Amino acid sequence: MMAPILKQLKDVVGDEVSIIKIDVDKNPATAQQYQIQGVPTIMLFKKGKILWRKSGIVQKNELLQILKV
Repeated sequence: MMAPILKQLKDVVGDEVSIIKIDVDKNPATAQQYQIQGVPTIMLFKKGKILWRKSGIVQKNELLQILKV
């Protein structure tokens, strides 16, 4: 459900932001490392540190607000 929203976001932000999707079923160690319990979980990183995270659907406008692009 997040794929079309992330595509719209990428269309707006271009190369200013990297969007990486991880399948938690295929990468359980990563899910455990970041304590992901709900899907989808959106996380914002800067220089390897988590700045923001939220579980559930997040709309493009909310993501743009958080990114302040």
